[in-house]
Amino acid sequence: MAGLEDLKKEMLTTSVAEPVVSREPKKDKFGRAYATGRRKDASARVWIKPGSGKITVNGIDVEKYFSRPVLRMIINQPFEVTNRVGQFDVMVTVTGGGLSGQAGAVRHGLSRCLDNFEPALHTALKRAGFLTRDPRVVERKKYGKAKARRSYQFSKR
Repeated sequence: MAGLEDLKKEMLTTSVAEPVVSREPKKDKFGRAYATGRRKDASARVWIKPGSGKITVNGIDVEKYFSRPVLRMIINQPFEVTNRVGQFDVMVTVTGGGLSGQAGAVRHGLSRCLDNFEPALHTALKRAGFLTRDPRVVERKKYGKAKARRSYQFSKR
């Protein structure tokens, strides 16, 4: 049986460093990256390009569309994680769901868009959990029930 030092030397000599395969950035002819984000019933189509940091949602400024600061914070999280605040202009078309679901869909789409524009940011976005689509949706109402699971009130008398 070889000693620990012999094993270390053997591992160093036999292991071949595999080349890191980096993906190519996915951009259109205008230099923009595109991605789709989804959350609950909301679906967001997101385009980013290098710019001054202007975000428009359905043709409206982000401060007017998402008036609650929490929703704007959710949207800006991918930029903060990757240290890219104010470096990209963002154009978003979002449909379906409520404002909270739409903000989550925009964050998901923005994260995927940043991943397409700059593949080196993939690990930071993945560790933060922004590239994973949240699969939770509203459960449907069942017959014989007041809501999805709640039963009607029972009274013996």
